[in-house]
Amino acid sequence: MLNLGLISGTVKIEEYNPEWKGEFLKEETLLKKQLRDYDVDIQHVGSTSLVGCYAKPIIDIAIGVESLEYGEQLIPALCNIGYIYDGDGHIPGRHFFKKKDGELSTHYIHVESINGKLWNNHILFRDYLNKHPIIIIEYSNLKKHLEKDFFDNINKYAIGKNPFIQKVIETAKGEKNKFIQNESNF
Repeated sequence: MLNLGLISGTVKIEEYNPEWKGEFLKEETLLKKQLRDYDVDIQHVGSTSLVGCYAKPIIDIAIGVESLEYGEQLIPALCNIGYIYDGDGHIPGRHFFKKKDGELSTHYIHVESINGKLWNNHILFRDYLNKHPIIIIEYSNLKKHLEKDFFDNINKYAIGKNPFIQKVIETAKGEKNKFIQNESNF
């Protein structure tokens, strides 16, 4: 059974649920319909997009746009389907939205510049981990450990994950650059 959502500011890590992908696909259909007049790329990101990864039961969605200024046009459209606009959500370079079911946050949307650092990091991290299941296990173990110490403090939990995430992103960038260099040698 799929139970989505957490009270803001809290941390609860759950075992991977294959229904998370279905929940993303359902939301993606709604978003494509609502944003049909906009040029956007909609991607499932975050831990619920990592096959086998323990995660908070919140579906993270990145919407890529040509610029943040263009992304501002999406604010009314997303609010019209139940999302709550939260500025940049304390991370400059994006527009951030939450969807709630009562007191529980169930979905997050990150509207980001499609060629920007936040977008690229979301995609790199997701794709690299999905190709390396052993690293997903390491990440899951870290998250479960951090949950014990910071179940009531999402900020400290996020800070605790950051070095691991940055290391994976740097590794993924290095492998991508090596691949590009090898391709250009042919």
